[in-house]
Amino acid sequence: MARRPVARVKLNTRLLPILVGLLLVMQLIAPYRGFVILLVGLGGAWLIAFLWARSLAHGLKLTREMRYGWAQVGDLLEERFTLEQEGTFPALLAEVVDYSTMPGYQAGRGTSVGSRSTTRWTKKATCARRGLFTLGPTRVLSGDPFGFYTISLHYPASVPFVVMPPIVSLPSIQVSPGGRAGEGRPRPNAADRTVSVSSVREYAPGDSLRWIHWPTSAHRDAFFVRLFEGTPAGDWWILLDLEERVQVGKDEDSTVEHGVILAASLADQGLCAARGVGLAMHGEDLVWMPPKEGDPRRWEILRALALASPGARSLSEMLAHMGGGLGHHASLVIITPAASGDWIEALVPLLRRDVTPTVLLLDPASFGGHGDVRGTGAMLSHMGVTHYVITRDLLDRAEARPGQRGHWEWRVSGTGRAIPIRRPGDVSWKVMS
Repeated sequence: MARRPVARVKLNTRLLPILVGLLLVMQLIAPYRGFVILLVGLGGAWLIAFLWARSLAHGLKLTREMRYGWAQVGDLLEERFTLEQEGTFPALLAEVVDYSTMPGYQAGRGTSVGSRSTTRWTKKATCARRGLFTLGPTRVLSGDPFGFYTISLHYPASVPFVVMPPIVSLPSIQVSPGGRAGEGRPRPNAADRTVSVSSVREYAPGDSLRWIHWPTSAHRDAFFVRLFEGTPAGDWWILLDLEERVQVGKDEDSTVEHGVILAASLADQGLCAARGVGLAMHGEDLVWMPPKEGDPRRWEILRALALASPGARSLSEMLAHMGGGLGHHASLVIITPAASGDWIEALVPLLRRDVTPTVLLLDPASFGGHGDVRGTGAMLSHMGVTHYVITRDLLDRAEARPGQRGHWEWRVSGTGRAIPIRRPGDVSWKVMS
């Protein structure tokens, strides 16, 4: 923030010019030494105050710099402010007023700066909530020592600042693999046609007769089918239910926030496994990201989740509308707090298309709401759908790993010496403009 501000000089009281004018008229009508003393004193103070205010209005300059254009929950936001007075008179008291929208962050402060000198400070804060916020605009307020004038310097520049959701280790959640020959990564022990056979298992109702391994069946006097290795697992689709009617809790202790964290963590887990990951959700706006691999997709998903907010579209509607876009043999991860299970009927057509779902049921009761997910879980088990019940305390663990931007990172050498491998100061400052 280095461009010239919008400067405004305001006279705080109209009594001063009225009093000086009245003294001047009285001196002209009835000359008196006392009037002269008062006129010189008040007039001189007024003149000095005006020159002082004019010097501040033209000489004060604020520069606002930042290190990062985005962050993750848990990261440090760091800004640097430089206040300079190029004029003749000092700013005995300068108030920097910050109009940033980030919750819990206020960079304003009161300070002073001498004539033709500079003062500098930094402001740090931990990003505690995901979302899109603005840093700035900024205003500098100062004045003359007599209090006759107020100088206001308005810096309209502001920049968007995205705080992305944290990523949490989810060791207890395994996404059911989908896929077909020629696509994706292999999944072990799948009964499908591939190049090589891994082993055999006993025949189960529903297995194709083509998979029966006749030599083993004849040897053991029972039917056995082949287990194949190398059957590929397809890409992941993550479907986040943002229907406002079924959400429970408030702020960070809500099903919305936990659903967002689960979606971010699963996306990271899939992308780290070199899978293509897609995201679908419908809050205030529709988000539809077909599966892709790589870091660019990770940041696209995290940015979309940072802006997620509840809406009116139900999970049943989402399942009905997205069926044709999933394709066959896809892995679909559904994250929902809808305990009633009225959306399960919309899941049946996807099962017929060989879509492999994994359902993460956010337990409303653990968030202070009403509803029992046991009935929904029983229905999913009857359908052979893998599901997990997610309670509020799953994500309140030490394994949560928020971002580390703005933090020191260390490596311990063989001799036990701690060596910094990344310092906050390694990132250069950027002027907000």
